[in-house]
Amino acid sequence: MADAPDKAMAEGRVVAARGGIVDVVFPGVSPGDGPHIDDLLYAGDVALQVMSFVEGGAARCIALASARGIGLGAVVRATGGPVMAPVGEAVLGRMLDVFGAPIDGLPPPVAEERRSIHRAPPRLSDRVTRAEVLETGIKAIDLLAPIERGGKTGLFGGAGVGKTVLLSELIHNTVEHHHGVSLFCGIGERSREAEELWREMGEAGVRDRMVMLFGQMNESPGVRFLVGKTALTMAEWFRDDREQDVLLLIDNVFRNVQAGSEVSGLMGRMPSRVGYQPTLATELATLQERIASTRRGAITSIQAVYVPADDFTDPAAAHIFSHLSASVVLSRKRASEGLYPAVDPLASSSVMLTPGVVGQRHYDIARAVRRTLAEYEDLRDIIAMLGIEELSAHDRAVVARARRLERFLTQPFATVSASTGEGGELVPLEGTLAGCETILGQTSFERPESDYYMIGALPDAEAAA
Repeated sequence: MADAPDKAMAEGRVVAARGGIVDVVFPGVSPGDGPHIDDLLYAGDVALQVMSFVEGGAARCIALASARGIGLGAVVRATGGPVMAPVGEAVLGRMLDVFGAPIDGLPPPVAEERRSIHRAPPRLSDRVTRAEVLETGIKAIDLLAPIERGGKTGLFGGAGVGKTVLLSELIHNTVEHHHGVSLFCGIGERSREAEELWREMGEAGVRDRMVMLFGQMNESPGVRFLVGKTALTMAEWFRDDREQDVLLLIDNVFRNVQAGSEVSGLMGRMPSRVGYQPTLATELATLQERIASTRRGAITSIQAVYVPADDFTDPAAAHIFSHLSASVVLSRKRASEGLYPAVDPLASSSVMLTPGVVGQRHYDIARAVRRTLAEYEDLRDIIAMLGIEELSAHDRAVVARARRLERFLTQPFATVSASTGEGGELVPLEGTLAGCETILGQTSFERPESDYYMIGALPDAEAAA
Protein backbone atom coordinates (compact mmCIF):
# COMPACT_ATOMS: atom_id res chain seq x y z
CA MET A 1 0.00 0.00 0.00
CA ALA A 2 1.41 3.40 -0.97
CA ASP A 3 2.11 5.94 1.75
CA ALA A 4 -0.43 8.74 2.18
CA PRO A 5 0.82 11.99 0.60
CA ASP A 6 2.38 14.50 2.96
CA LYS A 7 -0.24 17.23 3.37
CA ALA A 8 2.57 19.80 3.52
CA MET A 9 3.47 18.78 -0.04
CA ALA A 10 -0.10 18.59 -1.33
CA GLU A 11 -0.87 20.77 -4.32
CA GLY A 12 -4.29 22.06 -5.22
CA ARG A 13 -5.96 24.20 -7.84
CA VAL A 14 -8.11 27.31 -7.55
CA VAL A 15 -11.65 26.54 -8.74
CA ALA A 16 -13.36 29.78 -7.66
CA ALA A 17 -12.36 33.23 -6.41
CA ARG A 18 -14.56 36.14 -5.40
CA GLY A 19 -13.49 39.08 -3.31
CA GLY A 20 -11.16 37.73 -0.66
CA ILE A 21 -12.57 34.18 -0.79
CA VAL A 22 -10.79 31.44 -2.74
CA ASP A 23 -12.04 27.86 -3.24
CA VAL A 24 -9.32 25.24 -3.69
CA VAL A 25 -9.54 21.53 -4.59
CA PHE A 26 -6.80 18.97 -3.98
CA PRO A 27 -7.28 16.27 -6.63
CA GLY A 28 -5.87 12.87 -5.81
CA VAL A 29 -5.66 13.60 -2.08
CA SER A 30 -7.63 11.20 0.11
CA PRO A 31 -10.08 12.62 2.68
CA GLY A 32 -8.17 13.40 5.87
CA ASP A 33 -4.82 13.67 4.10
CA GLY A 34 -5.37 17.16 2.74
CA PRO A 35 -5.40 20.51 4.55
CA HIS A 36 -7.46 20.97 7.71
CA ILE A 37 -9.46 23.92 9.07
CA ASP A 38 -7.13 26.86 9.90
CA ASP A 39 -4.29 25.47 7.78
CA LEU A 40 -2.18 27.93 5.81
CA LEU A 41 -1.96 27.61 2.03
CA TYR A 42 -0.13 29.65 -0.60
CA ALA A 43 -1.32 30.61 -4.07
CA GLY A 44 1.92 32.05 -5.36
CA ASP A 45 2.82 34.72 -2.79
CA VAL A 46 -0.74 35.10 -1.50
CA ALA A 47 -1.38 33.42 1.86
CA LEU A 48 -4.74 31.70 2.35
CA GLN A 49 -6.30 30.25 5.50
CA VAL A 50 -8.75 27.36 5.26
CA MET A 51 -12.05 28.42 6.84
CA SER A 52 -14.43 25.61 5.80
CA PHE A 53 -15.09 22.87 3.28
CA VAL A 54 -17.90 23.06 0.74
CA GLU A 55 -19.67 20.58 -1.49
CA GLY A 56 -17.30 18.63 -3.68
CA GLY A 57 -14.57 18.71 -1.04
CA ALA A 58 -13.23 22.15 -1.97
CA ALA A 59 -11.46 24.10 0.76
CA ARG A 60 -12.96 27.57 1.14
CA CYS A 61 -10.20 29.96 2.15
CA ILE A 62 -9.87 33.59 3.17
CA ALA A 63 -7.01 35.52 1.56
CA LEU A 64 -4.53 37.09 3.98
CA ALA A 65 -3.43 39.61 1.36
CA SER A 66 -4.92 41.08 -1.78
CA ALA A 67 -6.25 38.25 -3.96
CA ARG A 68 -5.55 40.31 -7.08
CA GLY A 69 -3.77 38.16 -9.66
CA ILE A 70 -5.17 34.81 -8.52
CA GLY A 71 -6.81 33.07 -11.47
CA LEU A 72 -8.76 29.89 -12.07
CA GLY A 73 -6.47 26.88 -12.09
CA ALA A 74 -3.72 28.64 -10.16
CA VAL A 75 -1.51 26.23 -8.24
CA VAL A 76 -1.97 26.24 -4.46
CA ARG A 77 0.47 24.54 -2.11
CA ALA A 78 -0.26 23.44 1.43
CA THR A 79 2.11 24.19 4.28
CA GLY A 80 0.93 21.37 6.52
CA GLY A 81 -0.13 23.60 9.40
CA PRO A 82 -1.66 26.90 10.52
CA VAL A 83 -0.17 30.40 10.61
CA MET A 84 2.93 30.19 12.82
CA ALA A 85 4.22 33.22 14.73
CA PRO A 86 7.80 33.68 15.96
CA VAL A 87 8.11 33.77 19.74
CA GLY A 88 10.95 34.57 22.10
CA GLU A 89 13.31 37.38 22.95
CA ALA A 90 14.06 37.96 19.25
CA VAL A 91 10.73 39.75 18.71
CA LEU A 92 11.42 42.42 21.36
CA GLY A 93 11.97 45.88 19.95
CA ARG A 94 10.39 44.95 16.64
CA MET A 95 7.36 46.06 14.60
CA LEU A 96 5.79 43.02 12.93
CA ASP A 97 2.78 41.88 10.92
CA VAL A 98 0.36 38.98 11.42
CA PHE A 99 2.99 36.45 10.25
CA GLY A 100 5.72 37.89 12.45
CA ALA A 101 7.41 39.41 9.38
CA PRO A 102 9.11 42.79 9.91
CA ILE A 103 7.47 46.05 8.86
CA ASP A 104 10.14 48.22 10.51
CA GLY A 105 12.66 47.97 7.66
CA LEU A 106 14.94 45.63 9.64
CA PRO A 107 15.86 41.98 8.91
CA PRO A 108 13.37 39.28 10.02
CA PRO A 109 13.65 38.30 13.70
CA VAL A 110 15.73 35.15 14.19
CA ALA A 111 13.37 33.26 16.49
CA GLU A 112 14.29 29.85 17.91
CA GLU A 113 10.66 28.75 17.83
CA ARG A 114 7.44 29.41 15.96
CA ARG A 115 4.02 28.57 17.39
CA SER A 116 0.52 28.25 15.99
CA ILE A 117 -1.56 31.38 16.53
CA HIS A 118 -4.63 29.20 17.14
CA ARG A 119 -4.17 28.14 20.76
CA ALA A 120 -6.51 27.11 23.55
CA PRO A 121 -6.98 29.41 26.57
CA PRO A 122 -5.50 28.34 29.93
CA ARG A 123 -7.41 25.68 31.82
CA LEU A 124 -9.56 26.86 34.71
CA SER A 125 -7.34 24.95 37.14
CA ASP A 126 -4.31 26.95 35.94
CA ARG A 127 -5.92 30.39 36.28
CA VAL A 128 -5.41 32.70 39.23
CA THR A 129 -6.90 36.06 40.17
CA ARG A 130 -4.96 38.94 41.67
CA ALA A 131 -6.57 41.57 43.86
CA GLU A 132 -3.98 44.13 42.75
CA VAL A 133 -4.44 47.50 41.05
CA LEU A 134 -2.29 48.90 38.23
CA GLU A 135 -1.82 52.61 38.96
CA THR A 136 -1.91 54.75 35.81
CA GLY A 137 -1.40 58.32 37.03
CA ILE A 138 -4.68 59.32 35.34
CA LYS A 139 -6.96 60.72 38.04
CA ALA A 140 -10.36 59.74 36.65
CA ILE A 141 -9.30 56.13 36.02
CA ASP A 142 -7.37 55.54 39.24
CA LEU A 143 -10.22 56.99 41.31
CA LEU A 144 -13.36 55.63 39.64
CA ALA A 145 -12.35 52.66 37.45
CA PRO A 146 -9.06 51.24 38.79
CA ILE A 147 -7.36 48.80 36.42
CA GLU A 148 -6.88 45.24 37.60
CA ARG A 149 -3.35 43.89 37.24
CA GLY A 150 -3.86 40.70 35.27
CA GLY A 151 -7.34 41.79 34.17
CA LYS A 152 -8.97 43.29 31.08
CA THR A 153 -9.91 46.95 30.79
CA GLY A 154 -11.91 48.50 27.96
CA LEU A 155 -11.83 52.14 26.84
CA PHE A 156 -15.26 52.65 25.25
CA GLY A 157 -16.28 55.56 23.09
CA GLY A 158 -17.55 56.74 19.73
CA ALA A 159 -15.48 58.42 17.05
CA GLY A 160 -13.40 61.42 18.13
CA VAL A 161 -13.86 61.31 21.92
CA GLY A 162 -10.23 60.50 22.73
CA LYS A 163 -9.83 56.71 22.92
CA THR A 164 -6.51 56.55 21.10
CA VAL A 165 -5.11 59.59 22.95
CA LEU A 166 -6.10 58.05 26.29
CA LEU A 167 -4.57 54.70 25.30
CA SER A 168 -1.39 56.49 24.21
CA GLU A 169 -1.20 58.24 27.59
CA LEU A 170 -1.72 54.92 29.38
CA ILE A 171 1.16 53.49 27.33
CA HIS A 172 3.31 56.52 28.21
CA ASN A 173 2.51 56.25 31.94
CA THR A 174 2.61 52.47 32.42
CA VAL A 175 5.06 50.93 29.94
CA GLU A 176 8.02 52.85 31.36
CA HIS A 177 7.29 51.56 34.87
CA HIS A 178 6.17 48.06 33.81
CA HIS A 179 8.80 45.50 34.80
CA GLY A 180 7.73 42.82 32.33
CA VAL A 181 7.14 42.92 28.59
CA SER A 182 4.68 45.14 26.73
CA LEU A 183 2.90 44.32 23.48
CA PHE A 184 0.93 46.75 21.36
CA CYS A 185 -1.49 45.29 18.82
CA GLY A 186 -2.97 47.71 16.28
CA ILE A 187 -6.07 46.28 14.59
CA GLY A 188 -7.61 48.19 11.71
CA GLU A 189 -6.19 51.57 12.65
CA ARG A 190 -4.38 54.22 10.62
CA SER A 191 -0.80 53.69 9.43
CA ARG A 192 0.09 57.17 10.72
CA GLU A 193 -0.71 56.15 14.30
CA ALA A 194 1.56 53.12 14.01
CA GLU A 195 4.47 55.25 12.86
CA GLU A 196 3.89 57.86 15.58
CA LEU A 197 3.73 55.23 18.34
CA TRP A 198 6.86 53.50 17.05
CA ARG A 199 8.76 56.79 17.15
CA GLU A 200 7.41 57.78 20.59
CA MET A 201 8.37 54.43 22.14
CA GLY A 202 11.88 54.85 20.78
CA GLU A 203 12.16 58.36 22.21
CA ALA A 204 10.89 57.10 25.59
CA GLY A 205 13.56 54.39 25.61
CA VAL A 206 11.10 51.53 26.16
CA ARG A 207 11.10 49.98 22.68
CA ASP A 208 13.60 47.26 23.67
CA ARG A 209 11.05 45.73 26.07
CA MET A 210 8.12 46.10 23.71
CA VAL A 211 6.69 44.29 20.68
CA MET A 212 4.39 46.06 18.21
CA LEU A 213 2.10 44.20 15.81
CA PHE A 214 -0.15 45.74 13.20
CA GLY A 215 -2.97 44.66 10.94
CA GLN A 216 -3.80 48.05 9.48
CA MET A 217 -7.06 49.31 8.03
CA ASN A 218 -5.84 48.94 4.44
CA GLU A 219 -5.10 45.24 4.90
CA SER A 220 -7.42 42.34 4.19
CA PRO A 221 -10.13 41.39 6.72
CA GLY A 222 -8.34 38.07 7.26
CA VAL A 223 -5.23 39.88 8.52
CA ARG A 224 -7.25 42.17 10.80
CA PHE A 225 -9.14 39.14 12.11
CA LEU A 226 -5.99 37.15 12.97
CA VAL A 227 -3.42 39.72 14.14
CA GLY A 228 -4.83 39.74 17.68
CA LYS A 229 -4.16 35.99 17.92
CA THR A 230 -0.58 36.54 16.78
CA ALA A 231 -0.09 39.12 19.55
CA LEU A 232 -1.56 36.76 22.14
CA THR A 233 0.69 33.90 21.01
CA MET A 234 3.75 36.07 21.64
CA ALA A 235 2.34 37.32 24.96
CA GLU A 236 1.65 33.75 26.12
CA TRP A 237 5.28 32.77 25.49
CA PHE A 238 6.55 35.51 27.80
CA ARG A 239 3.90 34.63 30.41
CA ASP A 240 4.30 30.84 30.36
CA ASP A 241 7.88 30.19 29.26
CA ARG A 242 9.61 33.18 30.86
CA GLU A 243 7.12 33.59 33.74
CA GLN A 244 6.91 37.35 33.17
CA ASP A 245 4.01 39.76 33.51
CA VAL A 246 2.83 41.09 30.15
CA LEU A 247 1.04 44.36 29.39
CA LEU A 248 -1.08 43.93 26.23
CA LEU A 249 -2.53 47.03 24.60
CA ILE A 250 -5.06 46.66 21.77
CA ASP A 251 -6.32 49.44 19.49
CA ASN A 252 -9.03 48.70 18.41
CA VAL A 253 -10.75 45.48 19.44
CA PHE A 254 -13.96 46.52 17.65
CA ARG A 255 -12.02 46.36 14.38
CA ASN A 256 -11.38 42.68 15.12
CA VAL A 257 -15.14 42.16 15.39
CA GLN A 258 -15.65 44.19 12.22
CA ALA A 259 -13.10 42.07 10.35
CA GLY A 260 -14.88 38.93 11.56
CA SER A 261 -18.12 40.34 10.20
CA GLU A 262 -16.48 40.97 6.82
CA VAL A 263 -15.06 37.43 6.75
CA SER A 264 -18.45 35.99 7.71
CA GLY A 265 -20.17 37.93 4.93
CA LEU A 266 -17.60 36.84 2.37
CA MET A 267 -18.11 33.24 3.49
CA GLY A 268 -21.82 33.59 2.75
CA ARG A 269 -23.08 33.16 6.31
CA MET A 270 -26.45 34.61 7.24
CA PRO A 271 -25.90 37.71 9.43
CA SER A 272 -27.52 38.00 12.84
CA ARG A 273 -28.79 41.09 14.66
CA VAL A 274 -27.56 44.46 13.31
CA GLY A 275 -25.62 42.65 10.58
CA TYR A 276 -23.00 41.03 12.82
CA GLN A 277 -21.73 37.52 12.22
CA PRO A 278 -23.73 34.72 13.93
CA THR A 279 -20.49 33.58 15.61
CA LEU A 280 -19.80 36.98 17.25
CA ALA A 281 -19.88 35.72 20.85
CA THR A 282 -17.71 32.68 20.08
CA GLU A 283 -15.10 34.65 18.15
CA LEU A 284 -14.79 37.26 20.90
CA ALA A 285 -14.50 34.59 23.59
CA THR A 286 -11.78 32.81 21.58
CA LEU A 287 -9.69 35.98 21.75
CA GLN A 288 -10.62 37.33 25.19
CA GLU A 289 -10.37 34.06 27.14
CA ARG A 290 -6.70 33.73 26.21
CA ILE A 291 -6.01 36.99 28.08
CA ALA A 292 -5.62 35.53 31.57
CA SER A 293 -3.43 35.28 34.64
CA THR A 294 -1.87 31.93 35.51
CA ARG A 295 0.47 30.71 38.23
CA ARG A 296 3.40 31.50 35.95
CA GLY A 297 2.51 35.10 35.09
CA ALA A 298 -0.20 37.55 34.13
CA ILE A 299 -1.40 39.28 30.98
CA THR A 300 -2.90 42.69 31.75
CA SER A 301 -4.89 43.98 28.80
CA ILE A 302 -6.08 47.51 28.01
CA GLN A 303 -8.30 47.64 24.94
CA ALA A 304 -9.76 50.57 23.03
CA VAL A 305 -13.31 49.79 21.90
CA TYR A 306 -15.05 51.85 19.22
CA VAL A 307 -18.78 52.19 19.90
CA PRO A 308 -20.73 52.67 16.63
CA ALA A 309 -22.93 55.79 16.70
CA ASP A 310 -22.34 56.05 20.50
CA ASP A 311 -24.79 53.14 20.91
CA PHE A 312 -23.69 51.17 23.95
CA THR A 313 -26.43 48.60 23.31
CA ASP A 314 -24.67 47.63 20.06
CA PRO A 315 -24.12 43.82 20.15
CA ALA A 316 -20.35 44.14 19.69
CA ALA A 317 -19.96 46.62 22.57
CA ALA A 318 -22.33 44.59 24.77
CA HIS A 319 -20.40 41.35 24.20
CA ILE A 320 -17.04 43.03 24.86
CA PHE A 321 -18.37 44.56 28.12
CA SER A 322 -19.07 41.07 29.46
CA HIS A 323 -15.39 40.05 29.27
CA LEU A 324 -13.92 43.02 31.15
CA SER A 325 -12.99 43.67 34.76
CA ALA A 326 -12.99 47.46 34.24
CA SER A 327 -14.86 49.65 31.77
CA VAL A 328 -13.78 53.24 31.12
CA VAL A 329 -16.59 54.95 29.19
CA LEU A 330 -15.77 58.13 27.29
CA SER A 331 -18.57 60.67 26.93
CA ARG A 332 -19.13 62.83 23.85
CA LYS A 333 -20.93 65.37 26.07
CA ARG A 334 -17.88 65.76 28.32
CA ALA A 335 -15.60 65.96 25.29
CA SER A 336 -17.75 68.76 23.84
CA GLU A 337 -17.35 70.65 27.13
CA GLY A 338 -13.56 70.35 26.92
CA LEU A 339 -13.37 68.00 29.93
CA TYR A 340 -10.46 65.75 28.90
CA PRO A 341 -9.99 62.89 29.44
CA ALA A 342 -13.71 62.63 28.69
CA VAL A 343 -14.25 59.79 31.19
CA ASP A 344 -17.90 59.45 32.21
CA PRO A 345 -17.68 59.10 36.02
CA LEU A 346 -21.17 57.62 36.34
CA ALA A 347 -20.93 55.05 33.53
CA SER A 348 -17.37 53.83 34.18
CA SER A 349 -16.86 50.94 36.59
CA SER A 350 -14.38 48.38 37.89
CA VAL A 351 -14.58 45.19 39.93
CA MET A 352 -11.51 46.47 41.80
CA LEU A 353 -13.46 49.33 43.39
CA THR A 354 -14.26 47.53 46.63
CA PRO A 355 -13.03 48.26 50.18
CA GLY A 356 -11.20 44.93 50.28
CA VAL A 357 -9.02 45.86 47.30
CA VAL A 358 -8.57 49.65 47.19
CA GLY A 359 -9.18 50.32 50.89
CA GLN A 360 -12.09 51.94 52.72
CA ARG A 361 -10.87 55.53 52.23
CA HIS A 362 -10.55 55.22 48.44
CA TYR A 363 -13.91 53.46 48.22
CA ASP A 364 -15.69 56.11 50.31
CA ILE A 365 -14.18 59.00 48.34
CA ALA A 366 -15.12 57.41 45.00
CA ARG A 367 -18.69 56.87 46.20
CA ALA A 368 -18.94 60.45 47.45
CA VAL A 369 -17.62 61.81 44.13
CA ARG A 370 -20.13 59.72 42.17
CA ARG A 371 -22.98 60.74 44.47
CA THR A 372 -22.12 64.44 44.12
CA LEU A 373 -21.88 64.22 40.33
CA ALA A 374 -25.13 62.24 40.14
CA GLU A 375 -26.94 64.89 42.20
CA TYR A 376 -25.57 67.55 39.85
CA GLU A 377 -26.90 65.63 36.84
CA ASP A 378 -30.35 65.56 38.46
CA LEU A 379 -30.22 69.34 38.98
CA ARG A 380 -29.13 70.23 35.42
CA ASP A 381 -32.67 70.42 34.03
CA ILE A 382 -33.83 72.67 36.86
CA ILE A 383 -30.83 74.96 36.34
CA ALA A 384 -31.51 75.11 32.59
CA MET A 385 -35.17 76.08 33.14
CA LEU A 386 -35.07 78.29 36.24
CA GLY A 387 -31.43 79.24 36.78
CA ILE A 388 -29.06 78.30 39.58
CA GLU A 389 -30.38 81.15 41.77
CA GLU A 390 -33.63 79.21 42.30
CA LEU A 391 -31.80 76.32 43.98
CA SER A 392 -31.55 75.93 47.74
CA ALA A 393 -28.26 76.75 49.46
CA HIS A 394 -27.56 73.00 49.84
CA ASP A 395 -28.14 72.35 46.14
CA ARG A 396 -25.98 75.32 45.11
CA ALA A 397 -23.16 73.88 47.23
CA VAL A 398 -23.61 70.48 45.53
CA VAL A 399 -23.37 72.14 42.11
CA ALA A 400 -20.25 74.09 43.11
CA ARG A 401 -18.52 70.94 44.39
CA ALA A 402 -19.56 68.90 41.36
CA ARG A 403 -18.30 71.46 38.86
CA ARG A 404 -14.96 71.66 40.69
CA LEU A 405 -14.72 67.86 40.79
CA GLU A 406 -15.43 67.67 37.05
CA ARG A 407 -12.59 70.07 36.37
CA PHE A 408 -10.24 68.48 38.87
CA LEU A 409 -10.64 65.13 37.11
CA THR A 410 -9.23 66.66 33.91
CA GLN A 411 -5.48 66.72 33.37
CA PRO A 412 -2.98 67.56 30.63
CA PHE A 413 -1.46 64.59 28.79
CA ALA A 414 2.20 64.22 27.89
CA THR A 415 1.31 62.55 24.57
CA VAL A 416 -0.40 65.70 23.25
CA SER A 417 1.96 68.25 24.82
CA ALA A 418 3.37 69.13 21.39
CA SER A 419 -0.13 70.19 20.30
CA THR A 420 -1.29 71.89 23.50
CA GLY A 421 1.97 73.47 24.61
CA GLU A 422 1.41 72.11 28.15
CA GLY A 423 3.48 69.43 29.83
CA GLY A 424 1.78 66.24 30.93
CA GLU A 425 0.82 65.52 34.54
CA LEU A 426 1.16 62.06 36.10
CA VAL A 427 -0.74 62.18 39.41
CA PRO A 428 -0.14 59.64 42.20
CA LEU A 429 -3.28 58.06 43.64
CA GLU A 430 -2.75 59.80 46.97
CA GLY A 431 -2.77 63.18 45.21
CA THR A 432 -6.07 62.32 43.52
CA LEU A 433 -7.69 61.15 46.77
CA ALA A 434 -6.45 64.17 48.74
CA GLY A 435 -7.70 66.59 46.09
CA CYS A 436 -11.16 65.02 45.95
CA GLU A 437 -11.36 64.97 49.76
CA THR A 438 -10.56 68.68 49.87
CA ILE A 439 -13.21 69.58 47.28
CA LEU A 440 -15.86 67.37 48.90
CA GLY A 441 -15.23 69.06 52.24
CA GLN A 442 -15.45 72.62 50.94
CA THR A 443 -18.22 74.86 52.28
CA SER A 444 -17.07 78.15 50.74
CA PHE A 445 -16.15 78.51 47.09
CA GLU A 446 -14.05 81.64 46.64
CA ARG A 447 -11.61 80.03 44.23
CA PRO A 448 -12.80 80.11 40.61
CA GLU A 449 -13.57 76.82 38.90
CA SER A 450 -10.84 77.50 36.35
CA ASP A 451 -8.20 76.95 39.05
CA TYR A 452 -9.14 73.27 39.08
CA TYR A 453 -9.05 72.76 35.31
CA MET A 454 -6.22 70.85 33.59
CA ILE A 455 -3.98 70.53 36.61
CA GLY A 456 -2.25 67.70 38.40
CA ALA A 457 -2.63 67.39 42.16
CA LEU A 458 -4.66 70.03 44.00
CA PRO A 459 -1.75 72.10 45.38
CA ASP A 460 -1.18 73.26 41.79
CA ALA A 461 -4.61 74.91 41.89
CA GLU A 462 -3.91 76.51 45.24
CA ALA A 463 -0.64 77.89 43.91
CA ALA A 464 -2.43 79.23 40.83
CA ALA A 465 -4.94 81.19 42.88
